[in-house]
Amino acid sequence: MSSTHPYPLAFRPILLEKVWGGDRLARFGKPVKPAQKIGESWELADLSTTSVSGAGGGAARSVISDGPMAGRTLHDAVAMWGHHLLGSARPRSDGGVGQFPLLVKYLDAMENLSVQVHPSPAYAAQHAGANLKTECWYILDATPGAVIYKGVREGVTRERFERALRTGDGAGVVDMLGAVPAKVGECHNLPSGTVHALGAGVLVAEVQTPSDTTYRVYDWGRSGRELHIEQALACIDFGPAPKATMLGAGQSRARLVTTEFFTLDSLVTHQSRPSLVGDPGRCAVVMAVSGRGRLLSTTGAFEPIALEAGRTLLVAGALAGDARVETDSEELRVLVASV
Repeated sequence: MSSTHPYPLAFRPILLEKVWGGDRLARFGKPVKPAQKIGESWELADLSTTSVSGAGGGAARSVISDGPMAGRTLHDAVAMWGHHLLGSARPRSDGGVGQFPLLVKYLDAMENLSVQVHPSPAYAAQHAGANLKTECWYILDATPGAVIYKGVREGVTRERFERALRTGDGAGVVDMLGAVPAKVGECHNLPSGTVHALGAGVLVAEVQTPSDTTYRVYDWGRSGRELHIEQALACIDFGPAPKATMLGAGQSRARLVTTEFFTLDSLVTHQSRPSLVGDPGRCAVVMAVSGRGRLLSTTGAFEPIALEAGRTLLVAGALAGDARVETDSEELRVLVASV
């Protein structure tokens, strides 16, 4: 197959060590070494710059692992295939060739993540380098009693929250956050401007806009990591976060998240019952989160590609209406992020 024709792309994971990370991503096929504290596996990334406190500064571009484009980057694929890859999506502006408009990860929080917020639309519009970051978390695993912190409790004012931050009242800050039990299969939408933190013991798949801009307001007593109280206070939306969503009992597909940037569907496929992936003309990121199966073409446009928990594939817009997933086992569960 010529590299001038799109085919479903798989990528080498970009692993990031974090003070709060663990080793559970090995369950999802990531090359985690003993004693490593891997907090993030970037499955699909196309960023020209990153935060020094996030991915270490510099560019982060996923490298294609298979097929004629193996060894080249997602950025190269966007440049080569253009709208055949992106479909109706608009690339994120990069001054030249646009960047792919999603960043997709796994996060393993063995300890609490910092309480943080990402630039609000108003703040991002007024500050160069402050990139909007709307994200969502799909919970894959959670230890008993684990929670998700998101949004500010109803009735909490900016003044009260700021006072707790400036006086170092960490317990007060946490008490003012919304906290919900972390339940496997639930999805939490976190629009830019929502203060949030993954609680200890939670493992998630994350789909977000391509930004690494994070403002920390509280870090659970850890030292050596910068806080960004002024920036955060200018961005926080003081109110509750959206409620969690999930695939209902007996459902085979459900729309979990709809934003102006992307949608996220949960899809379960049972033996001998193939399911179409995505909508015609919309490129889709397929994340297998449990089970085994394969991605197929209804027209034979590409050869079958194996899917198992932890594998992520990018299906070009030109192929999205043609691709389907199927399994020979009891079931295959995938997330489908479309732009």
